[in-house]
Amino acid sequence: MVSRIIPVETFDLVIFGGTGDLARRKILPALFKRFCSGQVPDGSKLIGAARSDLTTQAYRALVAEALLEFVGDIASDAETVRAFCEHVHYVSVDARGETGWSALAAELSPETVRAFYFSVGPGVYSDLARGLERHGLVGPETRIVVEKPFGHDLETAQALNRELAQHFDESQIYRIDHYLGKETVQNLMAVRFGNMLFEPLWNAQYIDHIQITVAETVGVAGRGDYYEKSGAMRDMVQNHLMQLLCLIAMEPPAQFEPDAVRDEKLKVIRALDAVQPHHIVRGQYTAADGAAAYREDVDNPRSKTESFVALKCQVNNWRWAGTPFYLRTGKRLRARDSEITVVFKDTPHSIFGPEAGRHRNELNIQLQPNEGITLNVTIKEPGPGGMRLVDVPLDMSFAEALGPKVQGSSDAYERLIMDVIRGNQTLFMRDDEVEAAWAWTDPIIHGWEARGDVPKPYDAFAHGPDDADLMMRREGREWRGLDK
Repeated sequence: MVSRIIPVETFDLVIFGGTGDLARRKILPALFKRFCSGQVPDGSKLIGAARSDLTTQAYRALVAEALLEFVGDIASDAETVRAFCEHVHYVSVDARGETGWSALAAELSPETVRAFYFSVGPGVYSDLARGLERHGLVGPETRIVVEKPFGHDLETAQALNRELAQHFDESQIYRIDHYLGKETVQNLMAVRFGNMLFEPLWNAQYIDHIQITVAETVGVAGRGDYYEKSGAMRDMVQNHLMQLLCLIAMEPPAQFEPDAVRDEKLKVIRALDAVQPHHIVRGQYTAADGAAAYREDVDNPRSKTESFVALKCQVNNWRWAGTPFYLRTGKRLRARDSEITVVFKDTPHSIFGPEAGRHRNELNIQLQPNEGITLNVTIKEPGPGGMRLVDVPLDMSFAEALGPKVQGSSDAYERLIMDVIRGNQTLFMRDDEVEAAWAWTDPIIHGWEARGDVPKPYDAFAHGPDDADLMMRREGREWRGLDK
């Protein structure tokens, strides 16, 4: 069966920060791949906007170089790149001044969807929002895309939301979290709500606990200034892991519609209990195996910023009472591994006796690097000699099961940018959702600051601080993934 690609109407997309790293690495390659799939209609314009004094031809050359660097396999066809670049334009704009705004207005087409991607630091968001309205560029079909971080804490998030709300309706604001565009993340909803096999078991009666891990092998070199201000809690837990938790724990929405889905996610965040200090482990990587220590990467020998955090949290509602959720994320860990593991409870009574050992069903949802789903089930070990039990995986690698559909599937930015053009906010965070996430996160951060907690050291390319393992072992559990 050939998958159906939903067409889009002619649109204008302005990339503020169009010469920056995010535009070169992610946004422009995503647009090029959508162009190759026929989703950049004739008449659409892709307009780079930045302070650099470039001509459109010079910017097109920059775009072509970026495509060769980041999607060289499909950008090697010079004619296709040339055709794509016919849609590309450039305007020099001073976000905090008046220069370039009239030229930008002249480039935009009347009566089409106008999307403005704020691929800039969050300190410029307010200036851009004011500039767009001041120069008459905001209309009913205007959308803005803002990248995380959505504030540094609850207070700054609320201030940012108030500022954007002065110029745009909430329906026009797309807070992008690229994790929500991943194919397997969206499959969380398909697995939960599209399979009768799982939904009746998706509660505290049958599930012992749930683990969410987002591990990276890279350090923070080159991002030290940003990371010292954020740390793993602000950089990953408050947004990426929170979103995964919501999708795993939320109630079935009435329909797959933006506000219905986001209403249920919001309920999960508001049901989260405060995290107790002994259920939080912070870590900071040290030098090992040729890798520099965190403090060297950020050039701060006294840094107390965490590059790793693990915590246990509880969703205090009818479905999940008593079922813990364990979140873990970190830099310079043993493997690049993003996964969710749902660990089911023991059978209420084993007919095979204690010698059969302890066996549990586990559903593992692998987000990266190899997307797929594995369900561990218990069977008899082959051979004579009695009833010996063993756990085996029912393994579905998406690449193997779906073949070319996965190989050619769109990445997160492709999908999310096209959702912006279509006006579909399902996979984007709403203002109240962002503020609720900060309201839960802030007390955790304030707590360890007040206590003077110092991150536990762990070797680069290890599994994280030992205290994270001890936190699980105290409760008779262990982490899955990484080196397990």
